Amino acid sequence: MNYYKKSLELHQKQNGKLEIKSKAPLKNKTDLSIAYTPGVAEPCLKIAKNPADAYKYTIKKNSVAVVTNGTAVLGLGNIGPKAALPVMEGKCVLFKKFADIDAYPICIDSEDNQEIIRTVKLISPGFGGINLEDIKAPNCFEIEERLSKELDIPVFHDDQHGTAIVALAALINALKVVNKKHDKIKVVINGAGAGGIAITKLLLAYGLKNITLLDRIGAIYKGRVNLNPVKKEIAKLTNLKKKKGRLEHVIKDTDVFFGLSVAKVLKKEYVRTMAPNSIIMALANPIPEIMPNEAKQAGATIVATGRSDFPNQINNVLAFPGIFRGLLDYQVPKATTKIKLAAAITLASIVKKPRPEKIIPNVFEKGIADKIAKSIKKCIK
Repeated sequence: MNYYKKSLELHQKQNGKLEIKSKAPLKNKTDLSIAYTPGVAEPCLKIAKNPADAYKYTIKKNSVAVVTNGTAVLGLGNIGPKAALPVMEGKCVLFKKFADIDAYPICIDSEDNQEIIRTVKLISPGFGGINLEDIKAPNCFEIEERLSKELDIPVFHDDQHGTAIVALAALINALKVVNKKHDKIKVVINGAGAGGIAITKLLLAYGLKNITLLDRIGAIYKGRVNLNPVKKEIAKLTNLKKKKGRLEHVIKDTDVFFGLSVAKVLKKEYVRTMAPNSIIMALANPIPEIMPNEAKQAGATIVATGRSDFPNQINNVLAFPGIFRGLLDYQVPKATTKIKLAAAITLASIVKKPRPEKIIPNVFEKGIADKIAKSIKKCIK
């Protein structure tokens, strides 16, 4: 099937993928008087007296703003806010399908961090949570950090934390298959953008000790020149032996490869130099850092990608619906590291008997979002 052609036809025929439906009947004057004026004045006055009642009387309790400026859209790059809209609509559809959350695409026409932060703060009263999406690094780090500190509702950058949660869940199960301990393995992460940095931080929080992160120049280490502030901070926690060089140099004898970079950068000869029973998570889309058959031929035991046409798809939809379901249901103001770890561990536990071709649940398995949401409740007790 030509998915590109079919998608274009779907979007054109239906004018996008979203619509708004009323929950209130409007069949007569009585209905109108209850749903709108004069009756609507009563919930307004209740909320004016106690702003927290917005969660009781409005859509706020179940609404998320999906916010982007279109600067890092999928594998398409900086295509702008209008061109990003079909992806944001799609994200909203996933929120509804997998967690029954009403999500709205908010596409901001600016690349100025302060302007984006101010805009999101100004619109935040109408939402129960903010999902940041497809905002380029390093801008995304400042935007999320500031909004998390200055808003009283949860802010979650899915390209960072959704990716990290699913990746950690997959790693937990992969290590069970190859019988290795997480605090003993060597990990190399190729790509120091939003996803790579977030995965690194969550792996460290889980207890991994030996991680080397690479950007376009090569291995990141403390003292390397030309590091932005985010990379300088992560350099203090990783590659403690200060390995230098490009991927082919630092991948030797490592147990796990995470790719959040570009297509075909991981060569078969590199994989052959890894430790026995190696794990490859090649997450570049649509073409991964190495194709699964090539990785297996080179000796990898487990291979995951971001694609649905191969086993072990690392798909953010396994995480963010359940994360937001829990954050909204229990009115949790921050998506803490404790919550992210709990979500990853819960997601991993859904696969009862991990095997090389099954280290992560299928996105259509029932109950995933509900289980992750309940894990959040346990974190706040």
